[in-house]
Amino acid sequence: MTDPFDISNEFSAPLENPPQRVVSLIPSITETLFDLNLGGRVVGITDYCVRPASGLVNIPRVGGTKNPNIKHIIALQPDLVLVNREENRRQDAEALHAAGIPVWVMYPRTVQESLNLLWTIMDVFNETSMHMRVRVIEKTYDWVYGISRARDGAPCRVFVPIWNNPLMTFNADTYSHDLLQVCGGSNVFAGHETRYPRITLDDVVAAQPDVILLPSEPFAFDEAHVATFAALDIPAAHQSNIHLVDGSLLTWHGTRLAYALDEIPPLMCPQDML
Repeated sequence: MTDPFDISNEFSAPLENPPQRVVSLIPSITETLFDLNLGGRVVGITDYCVRPASGLVNIPRVGGTKNPNIKHIIALQPDLVLVNREENRRQDAEALHAAGIPVWVMYPRTVQESLNLLWTIMDVFNETSMHMRVRVIEKTYDWVYGISRARDGAPCRVFVPIWNNPLMTFNADTYSHDLLQVCGGSNVFAGHETRYPRITLDDVVAAQPDVILLPSEPFAFDEAHVATFAALDIPAAHQSNIHLVDGSLLTWHGTRLAYALDEIPPLMCPQDML
């Protein structure tokens, strides 16, 4: 039996012809489709799809990423549904597959894989009008990564929590980790055996991060949390390197990478990025 959640062919869609009616269950890919001049083919999105705001006004919502309305999706008669192995559920992919609807599972774990996926999307949809935009993102990636590899000394030690109560972060087996590396940072919890480990403030002190990035999602960190980390005996606190950031820059693969490559590197090693 075909596994609809199989990622062995994630860089090729399960269709012979370019899709014309697409439901996206991945907020970052919804934005990406619009950025690649494919917004006109999107016929359904999740409640968490927010970009581009003006382009999503009249597109039907099909529920959350973890609890989509399968009947509603089927009624939209899509010829392809886009899902992510981490953001969406196997049971929903199986239900769509059973209904005869092709499901394309995307699961980039590195920045390079995210770039590869952009080229694949343009190829699968037979829409290459925005290829120069992707080429610019690719060139920016090469430039940023080149600078981060060439700088003297050890990379900035970075801590990024993704949740509070319990405090959680991510290890090396994640897109966010690779993005930090590309931008000149070193994830202080990279070596943890758990992909999304629970940690304590004592663990953060022991890790001695030079920089702390507090994202707006999936948990919305705010100034009160800045004060909590600023009270710790760590270099990030002593040097006032604790920053609130747009969480999508750290976790959204796709065309949002362009903004991440512009905004994250100066927080890692500003002396090299000015």
